[in-house]
Amino acid sequence: MKKIFLNNDWSFSFDFNSDNSIPVRIPHSVKETAFHYFSEDEYQTVSKYEKTIFAPIEWLGNKVLLTFDGVAHYAEVFIGGKKVGEHKCGYTAFTLDISEHLVYGDDNLLMVKVDSRESLNIPPFGHVIDYMTYGGIYRDVYIEVKPSTYISDVFAKTRANGEIVSEITVFGDISSDMRITQSIIKNGCIEQFADVEAKGKVTVCGSLDVNPWDVDTPNMYILRTELWKGSAPLDVCDEKIGFRDAEFRNDGFYLNGKKLKLRGLNRHQSYPYVGYAMPRSMQEMDADVLKNELGLNTVRTSHYPQSHYFLDRCDEIGLVVITEIPGWQHIGDEIWQDQAVKNVEEMILQYRNHPSIILWGVRINESQDNDALYTRTNELAHRLDPTRSTCGVRNFRQSRLLEDVYTYNDFIHDGEKPGCEPKVNITSDTSKPYMVTEYGGHMYPTKSFDCESHRVEHALRHARVLDAIASHEDIAGSCGWCMADYNTHKDFGSGDRICYHGVTDMFRNHKLAAAVYSSQGREPVLEISSSMDIGEYPACIRGEVWAFTNADSIKTYKDNKFIKEYFSTTNGKFTSLKHNPILIDGFVTDADDWGGMSTGYRFDAIINGEVVSSVTKTPMTKGCLKVDAYKTTLIERESYDVAAIRIRAVDEYGNTLHFSSEPLVVTVDGPACLIGPSVSSLKGGMGGVYVKTVGKSGRVSVTIHTPNLGDATVFLDVMT
Repeated sequence: MKKIFLNNDWSFSFDFNSDNSIPVRIPHSVKETAFHYFSEDEYQTVSKYEKTIFAPIEWLGNKVLLTFDGVAHYAEVFIGGKKVGEHKCGYTAFTLDISEHLVYGDDNLLMVKVDSRESLNIPPFGHVIDYMTYGGIYRDVYIEVKPSTYISDVFAKTRANGEIVSEITVFGDISSDMRITQSIIKNGCIEQFADVEAKGKVTVCGSLDVNPWDVDTPNMYILRTELWKGSAPLDVCDEKIGFRDAEFRNDGFYLNGKKLKLRGLNRHQSYPYVGYAMPRSMQEMDADVLKNELGLNTVRTSHYPQSHYFLDRCDEIGLVVITEIPGWQHIGDEIWQDQAVKNVEEMILQYRNHPSIILWGVRINESQDNDALYTRTNELAHRLDPTRSTCGVRNFRQSRLLEDVYTYNDFIHDGEKPGCEPKVNITSDTSKPYMVTEYGGHMYPTKSFDCESHRVEHALRHARVLDAIASHEDIAGSCGWCMADYNTHKDFGSGDRICYHGVTDMFRNHKLAAAVYSSQGREPVLEISSSMDIGEYPACIRGEVWAFTNADSIKTYKDNKFIKEYFSTTNGKFTSLKHNPILIDGFVTDADDWGGMSTGYRFDAIINGEVVSSVTKTPMTKGCLKVDAYKTTLIERESYDVAAIRIRAVDEYGNTLHFSSEPLVVTVDGPACLIGPSVSSLKGGMGGVYVKTVGKSGRVSVTIHTPNLGDATVFLDVMT
């Protein structure tokens, strides 16, 4: 039987002891917050979720399994007033067998007591944390009805050459006439490769004609495992898998035997207003932004396991993943540490069939050495998944290395110092692999509304580190801090509860630094670092102007008169990137415009002799709104769907007006509603709107009104 999703028709009480409730749908956050300037105390509560579930008579005699994919952070589950289970991690799923607790042929009251207080004695709590932790049932809830004997787990260990070793676990009483078969489904065709006697645990081997999974061609297949009693099928389990060899060696990372320099960013799973509570489409969007917009091949899911929908999308598009257990610097008492070990177990058992995952983080992020704890986490990880390496992210040198890969947050670059440290300076064992897992971030926070010189330096710092990492053959790669700005605790950030560490803002609008990454991709990119407005700089001297591009050369024009062509191979400041930033010097750095009429500039990106992109910089005469909806067809599947609409104020040539703080008034007509306030403002010329479905089909119009930039309307089609 397919999953029966229970995401709709819940009632929610912010105070567990209160009878005041409101109807909600899952994913849900216990508190919708302001964009910034709010207290983390607002979401720390003990709340109550209730839902009536009907248990058909046909379920009697079967196993009824209730799964919560994510509840932040301590959940107690009750049916008919009786406690049936609990879970003490906000970032992994848990499943309860509720078969013996249901009244069949009748309604049953399901109640969940959710404790989102940060005083809990579980990771990541116990000290300060540089990210908000939110609260609520923020991932899917579903039921699976299984026979009394069923397939409880399938772990597929694959190789790029098509070899597969499947470890299958069967729960329940097994009779002599039970068998297990396995098949691979490719291009809609089913190819059976194993038929064995059923046991509690059985290992199945095969050699299949398949194409390997990699970052350019992420081939995926369905592995079908079936449990039979005689000629009758009892249970079936489908897992999406890929075939690949992921190996960290002393000199770097190898995917299917080929060396791959890992280039990525860190990702928090949070969004404006609703924190963690976003459905499938928004999880998929973040993966698409990382791979397709920013041109990355890697993401680190800091600092906790993240949604399967995000991981599924990483599998589908070829984005490799480093994932880790919850935690941030602090190690608690024995009970706390036991929970950390439990978190390792849950993370690996729940995520190990994702081919995109290449590395397990089994150490609390930036924590001190603790041999007793980390011996336990490493031994457990290697036992549960011998196919992947382990790592532990540090922020100090010469740490005890119990993991397979020494991962280190290298913040040495301050604008003057080198982009990274050599491996030999950091690791306590130079024979082991080494990777940089954070850089940038708090070293140079950058807002989208900062002055131009600050935004340019932000981009150059990312470029310098990437260039330095690329020059070290024995560094496997790096993940910069971070993908997007995020809400944080009072102890961090800019005082408004935001860390402005992202190469995008919280709505995933690109800052200038994003072009450093996207220019390493394949799609034509051209971003000029300067607006060319002389009043933005002291003494009207623009200084260096940079083109972030993957073009062969840049042709420059002043008032439509050709001036000079600049080539990517002639820049001496960056030498190791695949596509180095190009320095535009000479005529655009002089102050000769002062006292005269303003001039216009054009920059043409040339690839193979053809103009592939063009940027015009001239004093604006007309501004307007540019809106970009990630998707315009919304589909209600497991729950509601969400459209993310990114907004920019731009001039007539599409350049962002970075100092526009224009007010935005949003109206929604049709079967959808707004997430967050209907009145907001642009910040740094950028903003965003989230619209979610309400359970009905139809056409939706979303109109953004402004006083001076005109209006913009986005049309959405909702399907149920």
